[in-house]
Amino acid sequence: MKHSELFSRILIIIGILLVLAVPFAAQAIGAQGVIEIHARMAESGGWTPSTIQGKAGVPLHLRLTSDDVMHSFAIGQSDTPAVDVLPGQMSELTLTFDKPGTYTYYCTRWCGPNHWRMRGTIEVTGNDSGSPQPGTPPLYVTLNLDIDAAHPASVTPGGIPEAQRGAQFAALLPNRTLSPDYYRSHSPAQAFQDLRVDQSLASLNNSDLWDLVAYLWQSNSTSEGLAEGQRLFAQNCAACHGETAGGNGVFAGDIKALAGKTPANFSDPSTMLGASPALLQGKILRGGMGTGMPSWGPILTDQQIWNVISYLYTFQFNGNTADAGK
Repeated sequence: MKHSELFSRILIIIGILLVLAVPFAAQAIGAQGVIEIHARMAESGGWTPSTIQGKAGVPLHLRLTSDDVMHSFAIGQSDTPAVDVLPGQMSELTLTFDKPGTYTYYCTRWCGPNHWRMRGTIEVTGNDSGSPQPGTPPLYVTLNLDIDAAHPASVTPGGIPEAQRGAQFAALLPNRTLSPDYYRSHSPAQAFQDLRVDQSLASLNNSDLWDLVAYLWQSNSTSEGLAEGQRLFAQNCAACHGETAGGNGVFAGDIKALAGKTPANFSDPSTMLGASPALLQGKILRGGMGTGMPSWGPILTDQQIWNVISYLYTFQFNGNTADAGK
């Protein structure tokens, strides 16, 4: 056999091998470049994998599917829209994280009483410039509040306070009450008692003072913030606490069976008027120990938490609605 013919055959064989190898190489590259995530109800394992590795500045390609019911994939503290995860179908999503850190992903579809356990983490590494700066501690920590202690209101109104009626007395409010710090560090009942002993308000009766407290709470919210708080409550809280916050959501019975306690009733004046915004911040951030209440700190931003808190008070005061505020 001539050398030229032998060389030609070798080239042909090499070409055939390359053609056969390319699909396998592409598959291997795809397996490394695209992460496939399966969602199952929490009782069946939740997300698989539950931990994802990524690098700052490098796109992270995900393929999502459900092995049982409809789920949804969202990133905590992010503006990235949630992606529906459908049974037997693939949803694709590309994420890019600018900074290293640990990010929480979660399901936004209520798939069962343990829905809140549908969480995973994305561990993003990268070159972090400079030393990490310590964060500001939450207000409930700064105030040294015991968020597990009972906090019934020492005094409650005879009716539902009216923020719009209280506006007529706004000019009488002491300057110390006008800062956001006052609002966040006082419960409505504490604010009422504080105003009750103020001599400049001695001419007002108890009903007037409660209306003034309602106005004070309204003045520390905005219509946009209340609207977002309402949306977040419906998405994350109503299934347990109920649409009208009475502690009677569709999963309330399951939560009681699992944790031995019913979800908090935010429509109860004794409960809510005795709770300061800072105390509610702590409960939302950390979750309730042994109550089935999850921690929302990795999911909601600070402002979103304050907006949810503002919305919770709308069940106590007339005029504090998404149509009111500044």
